[in-house]
Amino acid sequence: MSNANETNLDGRTAIVTGAGQGLGRAEAIGLARAGARLVLNDLPGPAVQETADEIAAGGGQAVVIAGDVAEWSAGERLVIAALESFGRLDILVNNAGVLRDRMVFTMSEEEWDLVLRVHLRGHFVTTRHATAYWREASKRAGGPVYASIVNTSSEAFLLGSPGQPNYSAAKAGIVALTVVTARSCGRYGVRANAICPRARTDMTADLMGAPPGTGPDPLAPEHVAPLVTYLAGPASAGITGEVFVVHGGVAAVMEPPQIRTVFYAREHGSADGMWTLDAVADALAPLSARDASDPPTAGFACEDTLPLAAETIGFSSAPRSEPDSERPDSGA
Repeated sequence: MSNANETNLDGRTAIVTGAGQGLGRAEAIGLARAGARLVLNDLPGPAVQETADEIAAGGGQAVVIAGDVAEWSAGERLVIAALESFGRLDILVNNAGVLRDRMVFTMSEEEWDLVLRVHLRGHFVTTRHATAYWREASKRAGGPVYASIVNTSSEAFLLGSPGQPNYSAAKAGIVALTVVTARSCGRYGVRANAICPRARTDMTADLMGAPPGTGPDPLAPEHVAPLVTYLAGPASAGITGEVFVVHGGVAAVMEPPQIRTVFYAREHGSADGMWTLDAVADALAPLSARDASDPPTAGFACEDTLPLAAETIGFSSAPRSEPDSERPDSGA
């Protein structure tokens, strides 16, 4: 069992994007309860200030830097606000996001660009400015500093969610960005991990449905916040470059992609051991074997996370219907 001091964030400062509602709000409040001081970001409006007010009412400290997280200047202002308000920056939680669901053959370029911009560029902008600060701080200190990034991906990238080509692509990119950050910035003390949460928020309300009438709601965002708080704290010092699926009372660590099988041209009729069209056709014939009446399946999709918790409703292995409507802007 972890020592309480290892999960305590007293004296730490955290930036949380998408903090006005849903996951971002729950995560910000969870970090504040663990002792962190907060710099909160979301689009201008009362929601993010309400999060700050709730943190203050609980005895915590929070400042609001409203704005579009994908703007370069917004990333700069968040880091500056942390340093000017609290004298340090230790934690970055990237959560801001939007949905514009549609099938790939009906999606507009604006719907594609917006979702990639807010999710993937938004994660990059904050990561870029935070890691630059930590790199310089590490050089001044002559060794690693304390720094933890928690990014927000989604099972959509694992499943190849049919109605979310923009969202799935952005979330896959966030995982890649997370691993790159972990590998390239570890020498400075930076850890980076990603979560794939299931939670009932304004953005996912249509998909998740109504909460249960009695008992705990397994899809409440508050059940995701403890993992984020743990990953932000010193108890997780050895954890970096990982991807977690989390919801309700279950969490899973994803296995890195693996090679299913290897083909060698020399074993498939190639005279010089290099690929020819005939050798490729011979090697891949087993992958093509199927009933002609059945559509091909996506071999790279991962559905292992679907049965993790029977009480966590909202996902099934059946393809989603074609979406024609947009959902509200929110986190995750």
